[in-house]
Amino acid sequence: MASQTKNQLQSEESISVCDVMKGNTSNIIKKIQSQIPSYVQLYSDYYSEYLHSLDDLFGTCYIAEKQYFDNLNIDKNVLKAYAQFVDSITQNVSINIDLSTKMLSSYIQMRISGIRTYDTYLHNLMDSYARWLSLFNRK
Repeated sequence: MASQTKNQLQSEESISVCDVMKGNTSNIIKKIQSQIPSYVQLYSDYYSEYLHSLDDLFGTCYIAEKQYFDNLNIDKNVLKAYAQFVDSITQNVSINIDLSTKMLSSYIQMRISGIRTYDTYLHNLMDSYARWLSLFNRK
């Protein structure tokens, strides 16, 4: 309702193409920004459920196969060596997860910096264009 009143007031006044485009573009961008927390939460819930499912799978596997492997009477030294090997793999995977997270963070910061630089460039370009247009309109 308020939107209709605003539009009626604007139609009575003189508006420009830029006013219409800027207002509508801003509304769409604000709407998208308002959805970001929902998107992040939805993907977080989805990924958490996926990881939980994998954890359950290995838990079920453990229960089903524990008795089988226990009956094989594998030498304790072999099991200790195997445990050390798997622990070292787990450590490497954990380190790689941390490195990947840091790399993604750096990558995103670089992209944000690029967007900000581009934004500054566009502002400078628009300022120059506005000054040029002002000079042109005077003549």
